[in-house]
Amino acid sequence: MRTLVVVPAYHESRKIFGVVRSVRELGYGVLVVDDASLDATADEARRAGAAVLRHFVNRGYGAALETGNQYALGHGYDIVVHFDGDGQHDAGEIARVIGPIQAGEADVVVGSRFLRGNASTPFVRKVLIKIAIIFTWAFSGIRLTDSHNGFRAFSARALEAIDCRQDGMSYASEVIDQIAEHGLSVCEVPVTIAYTDYSKAKGESNIKKVLLGVRFLWGKVIK
Repeated sequence: MRTLVVVPAYHESRKIFGVVRSVRELGYGVLVVDDASLDATADEARRAGAAVLRHFVNRGYGAALETGNQYALGHGYDIVVHFDGDGQHDAGEIARVIGPIQAGEADVVVGSRFLRGNASTPFVRKVLIKIAIIFTWAFSGIRLTDSHNGFRAFSARALEAIDCRQDGMSYASEVIDQIAEHGLSVCEVPVTIAYTDYSKAKGESNIKKVLLGVRFLWGKVIK
């Protein structure tokens, strides 16, 4: 099954070359969606062997992923993997993430840092993630241990059904809502997350991520 790894990137020139190379060395196709970076992100991604699409204006994390999803569907890929551009994810775990889709056991696979424990997860981050998980479960009916993990895989069938409109970090909540709405099968597999000073400095505040997700889910209820 043809697999494309989609990497959303914004000002990742320091890390993107290594990220792309680590994935390419395992034989996967890589598409980097550069969300209007002002640095050399696009050049470094191409130098490492990735296909690159660029937004002319900064549209956000969700928009970058949707650009990648549509590219994959248009080019006949069977599986799409979402993979962060800051070096937090391990390319060696891609095979585990796509395995249930290849076996016909799931439409969507979400990586979880909690299935086998991840002692490196900062305490405050862990608490906030758990809060987001509770809200996601309450409003979508899907119970996951790490619903906002950015390391995910989708079958082409799933991507054809999912219609996400959130351009920013609320995408992580919306995609779970869409999975529930369309009755797609989903499972989790254990993955590791490497927390570094660089990745923590690059990310939005943990509180903002949770609030965006909760706001999106609450908005669905009061419509």
